[in-house]
Amino acid sequence: MPNAPTPFSRLMPFVAAAAGVGFLSLMDAFMKEAALATGTYTATVLRSLFGAVIIAPFFLAQRKGWPTRDVMKLHLERGVISAFMALSFFYALTKLPLAEAIAISFVAPLIALYFARVLLGEEIQRRAIFASILGFAGTIVIISGRLGREEMSDDVLMGLGALAFSALLYAYNFVVIRKQSQVAGPVEVATFHSGVGGMVLLLLAPFFGTIPQAEALLPIAAAGALTVVGAMAIAWAYARAEAQALVPIEYTGFLWASVLGWAFFREPVTLPTIAGTALIVSGCWIAARKPRTPLAATAP
Repeated sequence: MPNAPTPFSRLMPFVAAAAGVGFLSLMDAFMKEAALATGTYTATVLRSLFGAVIIAPFFLAQRKGWPTRDVMKLHLERGVISAFMALSFFYALTKLPLAEAIAISFVAPLIALYFARVLLGEEIQRRAIFASILGFAGTIVIISGRLGREEMSDDVLMGLGALAFSALLYAYNFVVIRKQSQVAGPVEVATFHSGVGGMVLLLLAPFFGTIPQAEALLPIAAAGALTVVGAMAIAWAYARAEAQALVPIEYTGFLWASVLGWAFFREPVTLPTIAGTALIVSGCWIAARKPRTPLAATAP
């Protein structure tokens, strides 16, 4: 009879998911800098290729051979989705502030809950719905004092449109991650995530490619490394917990964005940010709690 999971082991997927979100939030900051310096397309495709170069040797060292046909389909599916998800999101970052863009993208976990129900057959528990609504409410509180202060220019509207498209892809991406992480290890997932995404984007090089600026190369390299680490952490987490339980952890991305905004751009942490943070953390805590099971149900 296998040992019952300890509170620590139950918590670890949520810790890994939160760390993965933190790595990817820092990656977003580097990518905004790079995209503004050398263009969104060039920065995005180079980020994927840098990431593939970093992680591929670790995958080859495992000597596990090439993925099966069914697993490869998942790698290709996620690679294509991630390529256009990233391209549209990084384009939005060039039109919108970092914190606001990440906050608005939080509509994705709400959509992902229902994707998980339809495509994965996961039962949507009341606590998962409540946790996501609570986290989203926290996001609304935080951005309420930020949005609407600037004129809705064409650039802002284009950024919002790109962000909405990216959020839809991001929601579906949660479902693919869940299926992918059940059949492949974190190193394999990270390798094909970067490699396939980079190869897909390379097909657009004749139309959008530009010569990268030297000052953008270091941020792009850092973003590639952070993408690999973040993808591995999230893949490890999704292999050990249901998608509906982990998606509220995405809301911690705004916490990271607030810290990065203060560190890099000296954006102040306001009272709405503190209040919204409390709601977000509460939602994550509710999602991480394991429901009580009657003693009779746990008997062998």
